[in-house]
Amino acid sequence: MAVLSLTSRQSTLLAGSDDLFSLVLTATASALFIVNSRRALDQERVFWGLLALGTGLWAVNGAYWSYYELILRRPIPEQTWCDAVLFLHVVPYIAAVALRPDQTGERRGSHSGLNFLMLLVWWVFLYGFLVIPVQYVSLDGIAYDRNFTALYLGENLVFVSVLGVLALRTRGSWLRVYRHLFISNAMYTVSSLAINVAIARGEYFSGSLYDLPFLASICWLVWIGLALSPSHVARSPIPQARGTRNLATHLAMIAILSMPLIAFWAMFEDPGPFAVRRFRFLITLGAMMILGAFLFARQYLLDRDLIRLLGESRNNLENLQRLQTQLVQREKLASLGQLVAGAAHEINNPLTAILGYSELLAADDTLDPPQSSMAEKIGQQARRTRNLVSGLLSFAQQTPAQKDWVDLATVLHRALRTEAVRCESLQIKTECIVEQDLPKIWGDLNQIFRCFAAVIANGIDALEDANQATLSIRAFRQDDEVIVTFVDNGRGVENPQRVFDPFYTTKPIGKGTGLGLSATYGIMREHDGQISCQNAIEGGAVFTLRFPVADRRANQNP
Repeated sequence: MAVLSLTSRQSTLLAGSDDLFSLVLTATASALFIVNSRRALDQERVFWGLLALGTGLWAVNGAYWSYYELILRRPIPEQTWCDAVLFLHVVPYIAAVALRPDQTGERRGSHSGLNFLMLLVWWVFLYGFLVIPVQYVSLDGIAYDRNFTALYLGENLVFVSVLGVLALRTRGSWLRVYRHLFISNAMYTVSSLAINVAIARGEYFSGSLYDLPFLASICWLVWIGLALSPSHVARSPIPQARGTRNLATHLAMIAILSMPLIAFWAMFEDPGPFAVRRFRFLITLGAMMILGAFLFARQYLLDRDLIRLLGESRNNLENLQRLQTQLVQREKLASLGQLVAGAAHEINNPLTAILGYSELLAADDTLDPPQSSMAEKIGQQARRTRNLVSGLLSFAQQTPAQKDWVDLATVLHRALRTEAVRCESLQIKTECIVEQDLPKIWGDLNQIFRCFAAVIANGIDALEDANQATLSIRAFRQDDEVIVTFVDNGRGVENPQRVFDPFYTTKPIGKGTGLGLSATYGIMREHDGQISCQNAIEGGAVFTLRFPVADRRANQNP
């Protein structure tokens, strides 16, 4: 093409070759960008897709030129609808770089459509404000050429300036993309300006030397589509400059804030005819309404995203605190279990001897009453210590669980029957509601019974002084878990976060060791379940036990 431009004069062959060559190049670049868009993900896909759209509009303009100069063999009309297509092809380019696809950790992809529409409305408004009035409302060919050339040049300068800023502030492989886009579009902007000046002087024809930089800029785009595909670029983990993170938002803000000034100028300062001023004022009001609607829609989406993020943050924080509590509790139990396992056995032997000698002394008739009373007290304290050692041994039990399929309904009723006499004596009303077809779980029957018995006993202890005492038990399935809840209407738990700590108890001295719920916590962890405690709003405590629903195919059939 360069040889033809240098050696040939203006002719149909030269114009046709130039038009076809530029059309093939723009169509090829658009096709390459489409391929890159299909290979990319997330915002990179939108980026390449917008480049393909802009280049496709450029190809439409090239096809229009080819149709006139090759098929109709007529010069392009000075004022044509395809000028608007040529003008708008830069808008997808600006929207593409405003996405900042090079950055990681950004959550703007869901609003990219609104950003593009706001930019499109803004540039369409400028075109309608400056070009349409002198093309259709009050025909003025000189003003049309002047306004279109200035507006198109300004649009390209905005795009090239944004690319220049990004090329200076971006790091990583995306620097090559922005740098080469900058070179290509800067070359095109200069060549476009030169072509428009040549057209104004009557020196331009298709295939002239003015087209060589123009064709070179399109070749550069083709090279970008080939050499800078998504497989060769990646998002930069390096934080970018603060001012370039929200380009689309900044551009939209500038557009909306400038609208009232433009409307004021159109109504009071525009030297044009009244029909042109009225048209410009009305189109400014219409654009303001449309951009305002988009702005409210964007704010609504941002508020919704903020609410969702706050909810996720709250859930994540709660899950983190719960996990931290479970890890601390687990470490406590593991460390304490190793300690007491050895200590309990060593204490048990001398304790048995103390208990035996105290009973012998208490049974000796030769002792004085004070001596006999003292021997009985020694025996009482020895028995209390023996119960404590027994609880320690139970808490630190190292034997593996003998797991099988367990019917929780049966275990619950059995645990309730063991405390039935105590409930009747304290006038405690009990109710147990078990969902029908409750799935069996994979676990140790005796250990699960101990869990239920410990929680029920703890609830009965809390209801000793309550009026109209009630203990409610429910068992039901929720998703992939079987949930068992124990709810009482007692005074509640003073510190729900500590109820599973070893030796923590609010019961009178001699009544509880503070190991029952700790052992229950360990058993639940052994069964891959969870146990939690909280105070109900209406009063009383709520213990919740969660058992995972096991896959029968992964275990033996019951």
